[in-house]
Amino acid sequence: MQKHSYRFDAIGTQWDIETVLPLPDELRGAIAAQVESFDVTYSRFRSDSLVAQVARQAGVFVFPDNAQQLFRVYRTLYEATNGKVTPLIGTMLENAGYDADYSLVPKAQVTLAKWDDVLQWKGAILKTTQPVTLDVGAAGKGYLVDLISKLLEAADITEYVVDASGDFRHRGVIQNIVGLEDPLHPDRVIGVIDVMNKSLCASASNRRVWGNGLHHIFDPDTKSPTNEIVATWVIADDTMTADGIATALFFAEPDVLARRFSFEYVRMHTGGAIDYSPAFEGKLF
Repeated sequence: MQKHSYRFDAIGTQWDIETVLPLPDELRGAIAAQVESFDVTYSRFRSDSLVAQVARQAGVFVFPDNAQQLFRVYRTLYEATNGKVTPLIGTMLENAGYDADYSLVPKAQVTLAKWDDVLQWKGAILKTTQPVTLDVGAAGKGYLVDLISKLLEAADITEYVVDASGDFRHRGVIQNIVGLEDPLHPDRVIGVIDVMNKSLCASASNRRVWGNGLHHIFDPDTKSPTNEIVATWVIADDTMTADGIATALFFAEPDVLARRFSFEYVRMHTGGAIDYSPAFEGKLF
């Protein structure tokens, strides 16, 4: 069956929406508007974003209504990982050089504030007691995949793949075989899985690497990048959950996260050892 692709760049990565029929111009416009709304809300790389306002001054900030879902997932991840997955990690990433200018020049790190000391999120309203640099990268891209998927489904498109550079959501009856890229040898895969009517997200410490062993997955307690896990792959019903768990598995054991979320996973440790969920339906090589 012929597939049609709609490709574009958004939030610093490449996107590809595959459908059976080409997307009408009106729907493409709605997708572009959703991407812009998300970016102008959550991007810490643009000075006109809502997150940039939060970084400049304390106060009360009104987020889009759909932000409530993202806030709830972040709070659950924060509690399940004892504060290691936190939206306050933006300060630490900026000090590491992963800032709006992409300076990649590290500065001295600081101890991050505790959530309840500086943030109060209720519904879509955020109250802060001091300027804070938020970063929702642990689950935000997955959430944008879900928001775009809702636009497709509202337009009665039921057969699609929304792929944000490897983090994707599949709906339909067409088989969707996916390779799990080996982070130690990016030209190889460690296994394959057929992801049908699910979402799959991956996270790896070999992505967004700079400086002396610096990468984007920071442990707020050690003030340095994580080093025990090198890659995770997570399958869940929605992409926001898969994305968030893919990060959380760098800090928490799967059984702890499974008390709060439903997912399957594969995880690679430093040195190449692999563990995976008992119900994982793929094939590992």
